[in-house]
Amino acid sequence: MDSDRLPLATAGIAAVTLKVHGKASHAGSAPERGRNALYELAHQILQTKDLSDPKTGVKLNWTLAHAGSNRNVIPAEAAASADVRVLRVADYDGIEQQVRRRIANKLIPDTQVEMTFERRRPPLEITAANRALAAHAQSYAEIGKQLVVGETAEGGGADAAFAALKTRSPVIERFGLQGYGAHSNDAEYVLLDSIQPRLYLLARMIMDGAGQDAMTHGVRRVRNRV
Repeated sequence: MDSDRLPLATAGIAAVTLKVHGKASHAGSAPERGRNALYELAHQILQTKDLSDPKTGVKLNWTLAHAGSNRNVIPAEAAASADVRVLRVADYDGIEQQVRRRIANKLIPDTQVEMTFERRRPPLEITAANRALAAHAQSYAEIGKQLVVGETAEGGGADAAFAALKTRSPVIERFGLQGYGAHSNDAEYVLLDSIQPRLYLLARMIMDGAGQDAMTHGVRRVRNRV
């Protein structure tokens, strides 16, 4: 790759958990006496599968599910979890409300559906300070690669977003290595040639930032003495 990427934004991460309570019964002799929690869970998953919105960057994907305890028993309990991504803090409320409206429509009477919406990581949103720091990073021509500033979140989240909520200082999403196939079973790799340029970039930016900070504090000390 001739270019390198410095991301300035990440998605916020949330989780939706659905728990369905039904009624157990013998699957062979009296299935009609039960209330199949698995059927109700499947209904809820299917009627919420289209809530992702490419225009806003909101994503909702069901990723985990389990139900029942024995093959010959109508399942009384079922549960599923969905991964949620947003690009703005304000979008959390919207996707949560949409899911709650959808699950009010049940398939099987006498079942109960409980929903939990957990906000895990906030999104890292673009700021003027982020852009200024990224522009400074692009000045290191000696790296030998074109540093591309990424202002659009790719979908991953980062702990850096917590820091960004508490400061006006610039926050860069990562200085990680170039690669491909994150979280895949057999396709994830890192480009070895990206190790040295990334370490150099990080070290130079720390040195430049520390130098500017020291100069700023030096001026403040002189002013305090006057």
